[in-house]
Amino acid sequence: MRLAVNIDHVATVRQARLAREPEPVTAAVLAELAGADGITVHLRGDRRHMQDRDLRLLRDVVSTRLNVEMAATDEMMAIARALKPDQVTLVPEEPGEVTTTGGLDVAANATAVKRAVLQLHDAGIAASLFVDADADQVELAAATGATAIEINTGPYAGAPTTRRGEELAKVQQAARQAGAAGLEVLGGHGLTYVNVRPIAALSEIAELNIGHSIISRAVLVGLERAVREMVALVG
Repeated sequence: MRLAVNIDHVATVRQARLAREPEPVTAAVLAELAGADGITVHLRGDRRHMQDRDLRLLRDVVSTRLNVEMAATDEMMAIARALKPDQVTLVPEEPGEVTTTGGLDVAANATAVKRAVLQLHDAGIAASLFVDADADQVELAAATGATAIEINTGPYAGAPTTRRGEELAKVQQAARQAGAAGLEVLGGHGLTYVNVRPIAALSEIAELNIGHSIISRAVLVGLERAVREMVALVG
């Protein structure tokens, strides 16, 4: 299983002081040296952490795989077509939210999502949709022409111990459904060093996107060690 490290919160620290450091591009290099299979960033409409210049630098420097999370808006699609990351993951975005709280409602946004997927494919960019572990959402995601889905593991990660098995089963079922529909299956959101192993054991999932837990641990033990420890758990 691949591990993509989300480095958004390196930029969060920088933007808290509107300073020049820490540099997300430096974090990306260190994560790759420690064994990360890819780098993930989220360019939000409010630019609360990652900035446009960060993406340009990352596109030049990342040697593994650059995945950019963004909303399915005209502004973001124009940026994606110019940047040409390896993959764009379409995510929901609400003003004022602390972090992404749920999967993309593909049914409610079908027109915008299909248009975005088509634009990405025309530019030679793989398109993934961040969706909940819900059969209807997975089916609709496959109908958009996307090449992959990232299953929202947040409900699993946040569930009490008594319900975690139930949430894990939902993730596995959604992953099997997506795989049968020809989609590559990724997972992410809320995963930590404590809860990642059951998700990493699902053979239907090819890659995990993990950010907050790795960056939090890196504050204490250093980024390279934090990434290596997560690589070991995922592997």
